[in-house]
Amino acid sequence: MRRVLTFSVVVAAIALLSFGVGGVVAAGPATGPSAAISSDAPASATAAECDAGAGTDLVGCWNGTHYEEDLSFNQSDGLTEAELEALTDLTMARVEHVRERPFREDVPVETVARSEFMNDSAGGGAGGSGAEFQRWNDQVWKALFVVGEDENASDAIDGVFGGAVSGFYSPAEDRIVLVVPEGEDPQIDPSTLAHELVHAMQDQYHNLSNPRYVGATQDADLAVDGVVEGEAVHIEERYDERCAANWSCLAPPDSGGGGGTTPDYNFGILQTVLQPYGDGALYVERLVDEGGWSAVNETMNEPPAATSEVIHREPDYETREVSFEDAAEGGWETYPNQGVDGADTAGEASMFVMFWYQSYEYRHAVLDPDATIRENVQIHTQTDERLRTRMNYNYAHESTDGWAGDELYPYRNGGNATDGEDGYVWVTEWQTTADAAEFREAYLRMLTAHGDDEYADGVVYEIEDGDFRGAYGVERDGTTVTVVHGPEPADVLELRPDAGFDLPSTDDGDGDETDGGDETDGTDGDDESDGTDGDDTDETDDGSDTGSDGSGGPDAATDDGTPGFGVPVAVGALLGAALVARRVRS
Repeated sequence: MRRVLTFSVVVAAIALLSFGVGGVVAAGPATGPSAAISSDAPASATAAECDAGAGTDLVGCWNGTHYEEDLSFNQSDGLTEAELEALTDLTMARVEHVRERPFREDVPVETVARSEFMNDSAGGGAGGSGAEFQRWNDQVWKALFVVGEDENASDAIDGVFGGAVSGFYSPAEDRIVLVVPEGEDPQIDPSTLAHELVHAMQDQYHNLSNPRYVGATQDADLAVDGVVEGEAVHIEERYDERCAANWSCLAPPDSGGGGGTTPDYNFGILQTVLQPYGDGALYVERLVDEGGWSAVNETMNEPPAATSEVIHREPDYETREVSFEDAAEGGWETYPNQGVDGADTAGEASMFVMFWYQSYEYRHAVLDPDATIRENVQIHTQTDERLRTRMNYNYAHESTDGWAGDELYPYRNGGNATDGEDGYVWVTEWQTTADAAEFREAYLRMLTAHGDDEYADGVVYEIEDGDFRGAYGVERDGTTVTVVHGPEPADVLELRPDAGFDLPSTDDGDGDETDGGDETDGTDGDDESDGTDGDDTDETDDGSDTGSDGSGGPDAATDDGTPGFGVPVAVGALLGAALVARRVRS
């Protein structure tokens, strides 16, 4: 089964930094058809109606525990088994009340010491994905300028999640497992328990083992999580609000409830997998506001197919087919057994992070070349809509708005599963030519920020050293922008022989025509400023680069005009606040 976010521990729900939500590990085959879902929202039971003999059809009452009951204990000295059971009953009753539907059966909740958890999980590795998948997946993350040439995507992903697993819900086993610190009485985060219980309820009504909850591509899987994790975060927020207002709730653990030490993580990966938890919660909130819980039920049955739908809260977001024909020569070949016929789809969320990450990690102003580095980083934190109880992040920007589809094809040449040369062809499709031009301009700003020269239209661009060294060709044809990457300029021509790229000049600057600037070649005259903006912003936070914002030029003034990610993940947030969680499917 296709997975991009492979993790050495084959379960997850990671809480990092300050407060966290859980995730789902979906393993094993579907166990039966999803039951019919009523669109009626029954009223919650009164305290008088809730007694030990009550059935499972009452809302707001579980095992004789009413959602308005007060807790008679705290967890300052840990939770006993009986207290954890009582807390679970109360939390289930409260999740029922917020979600306005009953659980159908008990959800076992267990705790496990971190050492035991890690021992049981040891040896999971890539979850059986294999060396070929790892090589293929490396190129996906390198194409996104998130994982460098000297890095391994699997290691970088492991770095995000290592040592911070706090708990998970397993649809295959119908249980929640909470990871607690070694040698301490168990303490848990009540919000994490509520979040995991939402996943348990989803599983009881929708069967989370169903293949529809695993996207075939990176973008599709993040999009599916937009409703799966979005609903859990939305309910968790309502739960936390009531705890702050009038419910008796446990305080969070003194030390993060088993979060362990903070790993040295890649913030590009972190912020990519975070997207469903912020945008998804707002997406679900919109569904509830406009159509009630029945609208969420319907969307769970037909999950979003692209992150653009979740980012822009547009259930009818239109994509289009991407046209690609493999014309590579010189021994270059795709990976037909990986992804969708060898391709992944990055999608709008991942593309936004790609550009944003250059400011955060490399101090290049890419999203807004006229702004400071600090302001470019803050674009990600400046949102029009806000979550109720926590910070959320922005994934919408002119540079990636108008996404209509993309197919990213990793290539290999020679060697075996782990050796040989690597490259890729990335075909992106946009709603209008102006959208395509915006993306191309931002991409060239990113590209030239890592290089030493300006970009010459139609000429292969070389980055001599650094994390993203190699050769790149970028072409735009109407609403289509294609990026080609190989180790050397000649490889770009072999990967895309019909693109008409010229090799860069090899002389000492005697005016060779192939070194000409954008002002003299082709229709993309707006790109002459793209080669200068990155380096000028590397040193300080308050300077601005000499590049243009790319709003002019013939491309930007013209007219009109999806298929990959692995697993749902809630992850730790940027610049202070946050959460980390992850769902892994096997």
